[in-house]
Amino acid sequence: MGGRRRGRVVSALTRRSFVGLAVACAACAGVGGVGVAFAGEGELLRPPGGQDERNLAAACLKCDRCRSACPTGAIAVASVGDGFLRARTPVLDFHKGYCDFCDRCIEVCPTGALRPFNEESEKLGVAVVQKDRCLSWFQGCTVCEDSCAFGALAFVDGHPVVDGVLCNGCGQCEFECTALVYGTFAGGTRRGIVVVPPDVVGALGRTVVEDGSEMEV
Repeated sequence: MGGRRRGRVVSALTRRSFVGLAVACAACAGVGGVGVAFAGEGELLRPPGGQDERNLAAACLKCDRCRSACPTGAIAVASVGDGFLRARTPVLDFHKGYCDFCDRCIEVCPTGALRPFNEESEKLGVAVVQKDRCLSWFQGCTVCEDSCAFGALAFVDGHPVVDGVLCNGCGQCEFECTALVYGTFAGGTRRGIVVVPPDVVGALGRTVVEDGSEMEV
């Protein structure tokens, strides 16, 4: 008698556990979008030594020392739109400056969130020509021709071509690009050449996009 009662109790608990698990799974699925908004998704362009997202997230104090130390003004901070957890962490904004790999941001980081970086063998990102924005495809422009210190950018038939292997994402080509700067393409944020994180250019599989959108880069 007692054994049958215990069996019924165990069976009831098993059913409750199953229902509880199902509810928990549904809840997790329902808040998936919230989780993405909280943690963010996709790679961000980080200063030298900040390419390990896990290390950066764990060690960064959001103290702003790296941004203050950057001599070219290329370091900005992530916004809440990049993920609540990543807000105020350092990112690169090549509309404001470019990276000359001076290592000052690494030197002033008090926690090691920015680690030693070798610009010859590591990448901040890769420059991608935006054919729908690059002025060389509309009125002729060679402003970025001599901008690359690493020999990753050349002009072929009057248009910029990026060597994705040599490019390390310093951003000087994007910084010097005049598309959008003078209002040539009002209403957008992309210039004629844009540095994107390595995983993005890997997904694109090329360093020229013909009809890129604000979402793609």
